[in-house]
Amino acid sequence: MTAPIKIVPKTSVDQNTWNFLRDAMITPTGFREYDARWKYPEDINLPGITALGLGLGTQMRQRGLKPEIAVGNDYRSYSLTIKNALMLGLIQAGIAVKDIGPALSPMAYFAQFHLDVPAVAMVTASHNPNGWTGVKMGFERPLTHGPDEMNELRDIVLNGEGAPHTGGSYEFVDGVREAYLDDLVGDFKMTRKLKIVCATGNGTASAFAPELFERLGVEVVASHNELDYDFPHYNPNPEAMEMLHDMAKSVKTSGADLALGFDGDGDRCGVVDNEGKEIFADKVGVIMARDLSKLYPGATFVADVKSTGLYASDPVLKANGVKADYWKTGHSHMKRRVRDLGALAGFEKSGHYFLAEPLGRGYDCGLRVAVEMCKLLDRNPDQSMADLNRALPKTWATPTMSPWCADTEKYDVLDRIVARLVDLHQTGKTIAGRKISEVVTVNGARVILDNGAWGLVRASSNTPNLVVVCESPESETEMRSIFTDIDAVIRTEPTVGAYDQTI
Repeated sequence: MTAPIKIVPKTSVDQNTWNFLRDAMITPTGFREYDARWKYPEDINLPGITALGLGLGTQMRQRGLKPEIAVGNDYRSYSLTIKNALMLGLIQAGIAVKDIGPALSPMAYFAQFHLDVPAVAMVTASHNPNGWTGVKMGFERPLTHGPDEMNELRDIVLNGEGAPHTGGSYEFVDGVREAYLDDLVGDFKMTRKLKIVCATGNGTASAFAPELFERLGVEVVASHNELDYDFPHYNPNPEAMEMLHDMAKSVKTSGADLALGFDGDGDRCGVVDNEGKEIFADKVGVIMARDLSKLYPGATFVADVKSTGLYASDPVLKANGVKADYWKTGHSHMKRRVRDLGALAGFEKSGHYFLAEPLGRGYDCGLRVAVEMCKLLDRNPDQSMADLNRALPKTWATPTMSPWCADTEKYDVLDRIVARLVDLHQTGKTIAGRKISEVVTVNGARVILDNGAWGLVRASSNTPNLVVVCESPESETEMRSIFTDIDAVIRTEPTVGAYDQTI
């Protein structure tokens, strides 16, 4: 009988030792709410990745799934090594592995449908900087693991319950990239002349986005489109101001109609308009929802709790009978909510968009969003991206700000902060001099004021941080005051560190 894999603590295994190449080392905090992420090799080693694959394969078998899985990897120097170790564990669990090669996360999700397999595992650190790795995985297409599935997988792996099984196999499946691009393009071709800055930050989307735009009939202005896993210009993350500012500069120098930027695994999209103004993704979502609700009146749209209040208050959306639903941040949470409500689309401030039938298949795909943005502009030939943005009711919002807080402490810290904010509401206190009308606690605390302004505090699911966002429909001054008062509550917790960026 094969002995179970024993997981050893990080403190007992040093790098560059015999045991580091033999024993499975996994830091438990890498099992997060909706995917797995570690610093490599500090927090997980290759035997640990193999143990993860064995655990994932065991989880498939425990759930009675057909033992087949599509596996891909992003374009980083070490991702193929990670994928090979993961596939070894899956094969040990008796799983037939369909290796689709280098991929975007949405290409891997597409492969589930294209190859008709029940499961997917995508090796990617997403938008995290180099030095991170991880796996996005799912069993019930188009869904990916949420907290319940991740906790189950964690227990299987850390308790050494991964069970070897016969029947595992390996097959490299070529042509999925081409099929994915064909699926995105369909029979659409631009009728309007359009020039787009294509920003990929030298990441994986560099192998996809320029060709996609050319096939759509778009003039492409290249912006860091050469594959380079050292990311010499910036880490590809279209929520980071560094990338957005670079996109804006390219728009201004090229005279482009807009810029579209993609993160490290291509499941997010960032937008800069023709005047070089960064449009946060939640506002882009409102622009899309306005256009789509003309075609699909009465549609339901899901927005995450970090997103603008306009989904509920915008007069155009109201006139088109839109139903707005605010839900938990996180790609797995949002995919499930869109499916469960039968929503047309879901939008996250981070740049994840979830376009369901007949637009897409419900998973987050930055390139699918790019196609829909081209279609939107084609349907509105007399309007620029800046025109569409200016047509929205004016609000003032902060970027997504992330004060440091240790993974091992952040949820307890957040619970205390939420309790203090709820107490402010219950005792009639104010934020920014305004009455608190409601505190929504579905994901952290979204403190809503009597004029629709709000401030949010939640815990990041991916990194050791809290997340803070504020918005005012009145003024920048009020937005800053909301942040000041929310931050004062956060600062009652001495273990919370500095912000990565502030207003």
